Amino acid sequence: MPIRLSLDRVLLERRMSLTELSDRVGVTIANLSILKTGKARAVRFSTLAALCRELDCQPGDLMAYEPGPEIAEEPDAEE
Repeated sequence: MPIRLSLDRVLLERRMSLTELSDRVGVTIANLSILKTGKARAVRFSTLAALCRELDCQPGDLMAYEPGPEIAEEPDAEE
């Protein structure tokens, strides 16, 4: 996927655990782990805003665009 997440790096720089971040932003550890490992397919703006607030960073500190192969979109269930 061309969007790379670097939550793990920012957490390390802030010396914050995933558990502490989870408590602060109200997102489950499981969901944060998906973000941390780069397996997320989407992020809500409200979650991104909460992460930026608690990590004192900008969205660009957590995400970067790297050109590469695109992941095909799944067809809608209604089709």
